[in-house]
Amino acid sequence: MIKKLWPYTAGYRKWILLGVLCSASEAVFELLLPLVMADIVGTGIPAGDVNYILTRGLLMVAMALLSMSLGIGAAFLSSRAGQGFGANLRRAQYDHIQEFSFRNIEKFSTASLVTRLTNDCNMMQMTLMMGMRLLVRAPVMLVSALVLAVSISLKLSRVFLVALPLLLVLIALIIRHVSPMFSTFQERTDGVNLVVQENLSAIRVVKSFVREDYEEEKFKKRNDALRGTAERAFGFVVMNMPIMMLITYGTIIAVMWYGAPLVQAGELDVALLSTFFTYITQVLMSLMMVSMIMMMLTRSVACGKRIIEVLDEVPDIADAHGSRCVVSDGSVDFDHVSFKYNEGSGAWNLQDIDLHIKSGMTVGVIGGTGSAKSTLVQLIPRLYEAQEGTVRVGGRPVKDYTMEQLRSAVSMVLQKNTLFSGTIRENLLWGDANASDAEIQAACEAACAWEFIQRMPEGLDTDLGQGGVNVSGGQKQRLCIARAILRKPRVLILDDSTSAVDTATDAKIRAAFRAQLPDTTKIIIAQRIISVMDADLIVVMDDGRIADMGTHGDLMRNSEIYRDVYQSQQEGADING
Repeated sequence: MIKKLWPYTAGYRKWILLGVLCSASEAVFELLLPLVMADIVGTGIPAGDVNYILTRGLLMVAMALLSMSLGIGAAFLSSRAGQGFGANLRRAQYDHIQEFSFRNIEKFSTASLVTRLTNDCNMMQMTLMMGMRLLVRAPVMLVSALVLAVSISLKLSRVFLVALPLLLVLIALIIRHVSPMFSTFQERTDGVNLVVQENLSAIRVVKSFVREDYEEEKFKKRNDALRGTAERAFGFVVMNMPIMMLITYGTIIAVMWYGAPLVQAGELDVALLSTFFTYITQVLMSLMMVSMIMMMLTRSVACGKRIIEVLDEVPDIADAHGSRCVVSDGSVDFDHVSFKYNEGSGAWNLQDIDLHIKSGMTVGVIGGTGSAKSTLVQLIPRLYEAQEGTVRVGGRPVKDYTMEQLRSAVSMVLQKNTLFSGTIRENLLWGDANASDAEIQAACEAACAWEFIQRMPEGLDTDLGQGGVNVSGGQKQRLCIARAILRKPRVLILDDSTSAVDTATDAKIRAAFRAQLPDTTKIIIAQRIISVMDADLIVVMDDGRIADMGTHGDLMRNSEIYRDVYQSQQEGADING
């Protein structure tokens, strides 16, 4: 894991090295202070040598100040390195997620990806910050204090033969029990984030159906599960401290018990015995620090594995790097294409699709719910990859283009219309960042959006709010269509993107397409036959297959499915009328 995460310390390795050196030096100076103090007590005070005491005292002050300065330096350097490491991890994950296909994103939940980008990365940067200090400081102090304690009295140092193994066994047992709990803890965090995300994004639906109590209960279950896991995991961690303190005080009592006779026999100086006590405390406290950092590392390992899962995920759809192919026209061809979402499933979502669309055509796609209409068009910009057959755009297989080349030429307005926080202008410029006001207006007029934009208080500079909450569903659809038109695509796909507008507005949008986008291939998925009646070609989908295709007149004569849908909609219109 370290091997995979180490590259993300790039740019901060010198800070890590300097921080480690500062922490080690700080520990050394802290260990030397008791020796100087013992020298004052054992030599200067009995001799009554004021100059000696003063000189040694000043040396202690200088060493203390230097140790403090090194500690401040280590804290600053570790903080900078840790924050930089966390930022690199977040950026690497975020950049890699941008390469994911829909299938890759569906493998992880959105909530889980958010947790990995935030909570898990925060844990990793905290581990580096603490590790640079404690993982260096504790071992240096442990070994050095142990050596110095042995140099003072080999006999008294035998107490470590009992204390150290006890502490090491304790640490090992705690880590063994806690390690799987931290993995579960992170998964429980994903669950809580999922509930919160779903509730907040659909808060209007929740309130409309008066389901606040249900949502509160659902959150309570996930939150209680997280709390229970946290209590079990951190309960073991908390137990670590009192047990270690018990061992520490027991060791001190043992040293006092065996050290007193040595002092009485003249084998050990009182000043050295007090210094020995200091080193005992430092040895055992160092072990305590090691145990705490091991607890942190255990959780960090769980977080690190989750981050590596994202970084190691191979995008389901590979970009054609280095390709110089340009989409020459808007022709779209499906050559016996078959597709399924689940590779392990035996059933195909799309099966043996053979469809050829000439550049500039207007093609309507209709079919019942679950007939795979949306799946069909999502293969064109490679949002998903066909398992069998070939999808061609502009006469070339879609795999021959880079994602940027292909998706710049294929504009798609998805079923779920998404607008971002910011102004109308900022959202529309997603289509073309360099578009002039005249081009924006023309696109908005084609999408029948300009009329309501003019009525807004600040026009194009009106703030839409989060997710476009300040506009209606129909207005949101028209803005998304305008955004897609601004790209001047070779292929324009509308996936049921006019469902929230009235039939008159729908007709105006189609008329604008014919007049302003004559060379652009228009593929319109619709529930209403009236939205596709005038199309050059209408494709009827049924259970993942093309049931029929032709013009409106052809289908009325030859397609039973099409006639049934048309008649049912006409009857509905007559009743409503």
